[in-house]
Amino acid sequence: MQRRTLLQAALAAIVLPVGVAHAAAPVVEVYKSPTCGCCHLWVDHLRANGFVVNTHDVPDPSVYRKKFGLPDEVGSCHTAMVGGYAIEGHVPAQDIKRLLAERPRAKGLAAPGMPAGSPGMEGPRKDPYDVVLIQPDGRYKLYRHYAG
Repeated sequence: MQRRTLLQAALAAIVLPVGVAHAAAPVVEVYKSPTCGCCHLWVDHLRANGFVVNTHDVPDPSVYRKKFGLPDEVGSCHTAMVGGYAIEGHVPAQDIKRLLAERPRAKGLAAPGMPAGSPGMEGPRKDPYDVVLIQPDGRYKLYRHYAG
């Protein structure tokens, strides 16, 4: 009987980590302009952080922002959907992971504008910027501040 228990424990130690390692990565659907270079860099950032990303080149990404119920004042150059949430602009992967882990009642996240130093907008300058949580009624509140 002890041998069986030992074998089961050994098998679990081998099989479980493999199963966990192959857990499905979140899939992000990105709607972007075909000519926008920073969108490609943001997609690369998401992929480097474990997301599976499907890109859709569209003539007007703002159509998707409206479709997903995000206010125009938080607009940026691309809109995405992941796990039932809308993502607008250069939101860092860590904030998307936090959103998916916490699952708040919300429409999604936005990094309004195109803040220098945000993922996909890297360069010599790093401006402070906010990531905001878009609430179901369209209002938004601070989710995370980046000092720049």
